[in-house]
Amino acid sequence: MAETSPLRRRMIEDMTVRNLSPATQRSCVHAVSKFSRFFGRSPETLTLEDVRTCQVHLASKGVAWASLNQTAAALRFFCGVTLGMAEIPERIAYAREPRRLPVVLSADEVVRLLEAVPSLKARAALTTAYAAGLRVSEVTGLKVADIVPEARLRHDDSDRMMIRIEHGKGGKERYVMLSAQLLAILRTYWRLARPGPWLFPGRDATRPIEPTTLHAACRSARAAAGIGKKVTVHILRHSFATHLLESGVDIRVIQVLPGHAHLSTTARYTHVSQGLIGRTASPLEKLRLEVVPPA
Repeated sequence: MAETSPLRRRMIEDMTVRNLSPATQRSCVHAVSKFSRFFGRSPETLTLEDVRTCQVHLASKGVAWASLNQTAAALRFFCGVTLGMAEIPERIAYAREPRRLPVVLSADEVVRLLEAVPSLKARAALTTAYAAGLRVSEVTGLKVADIVPEARLRHDDSDRMMIRIEHGKGGKERYVMLSAQLLAILRTYWRLARPGPWLFPGRDATRPIEPTTLHAACRSARAAAGIGKKVTVHILRHSFATHLLESGVDIRVIQVLPGHAHLSTTARYTHVSQGLIGRTASPLEKLRLEVVPPA
């Protein structure tokens, strides 16, 4: 294994003391490394014009806006924090996010998808993702003890119906709903699989299931169910929020359940909830208006 350079070590330390997640750290280091390789020299010798040249190159190659912004964020951190060049970060541009509406499955499509998953563990995990609106990393990170309380899986009828998300996005902890039907499904799964400590362990029982395993299961189930839409684990999360909105749940409650930091993120679902639009009464309904004007 190649020795870590002092500059890379310093950047990792800078990210560690700011409590950035391991995944974020790997992403940032990878982005700065690619930037360095593009020019063939140490990143500490590169200039703002070099940053612009690299961004123009990536954009011309059709790199997705999310990847462009991932690179921009990494370079902003590297220049502003690790190199101490306070004037540089604000001059590194972010790509504008395209305004795309999220894909959403109907309730029937959710049933068809989940019933097409042949693996008990994968089906229970994907069902949990939909039932609680979880990110794939949050599903894979669940432990048996996160079902509040753990004894629920052993038929202890407590009044608390919640799932603890220990490490959500940004390392934030939160609690989400545990529906009676999901509890029944997880009890059946626990009785047959006896997992622990991870609720959904990988091949090595001491480690959680890999996100790639759930992504693959989702793709296979979509094909088996004959669903024409592009379906990912995250689409189940979108569907969760949209179905709650269509059921009349307050949008501020929906913001809390998936762990959205901003209400504007949740508000996207108002644009795809056709059922909610159809049930919304026009203010004209409250007016007494003659159709035929007076002669």
